[in-house]
Amino acid sequence: MNNRNLLIYESIELFRILEEIKDLIHFNITHLSIKDLPKYNEMDLSNNLIITEEKIPGLGNQLIIEQFPVKITKLLEKINIHFLKSNFSHQSKKKVGKYTIDINSRKMQLGEKFLKLTEKESDMIIYLSKFIEPISINDLQISVWGHHSKLETHTVETHIYRLRKKISKVFDDKEFIISKKNGYKIKK
Repeated sequence: MNNRNLLIYESIELFRILEEIKDLIHFNITHLSIKDLPKYNEMDLSNNLIITEEKIPGLGNQLIIEQFPVKITKLLEKINIHFLKSNFSHQSKKKVGKYTIDINSRKMQLGEKFLKLTEKESDMIIYLSKFIEPISINDLQISVWGHHSKLETHTVETHIYRLRKKISKVFDDKEFIISKKNGYKIKK
């Protein structure tokens, strides 16, 4: 099932046109009226796009079509571009504890302060953040570095040490990555 929803606000004509060609486009299509708006005000609209003729205050992800008629190919192009931009932006930022990690630019941010991360540092933080329990060094070697060897290596420990120093220097946080006897974890 497609997870992208096209919400047509008030324009029953546009809804009917898109409904007729729904087999050719890859969106779920819903018609909205003014009474439907309150349930969308508090909702995460990252997979939804509201098409409207006028901006609706307080709602995100709106595509405003000010002039009709519009060529259907141009409309579909605008819809696709909007979804691509929204997905890129939504997927690029990840909340990890009190920090925001921008995966695309590899920046860790808290308020106005930010720290540039290497690709491995970013990958390691994102991987560790997925778990509540500590992750073993061996698991990090396999999952983040792709090492499948039983040979002794200090790659993980070295990266953790350097990352902790960077985080401590910029954010004065010495407890973001916590060492446990069975591995490492992120402080939530």
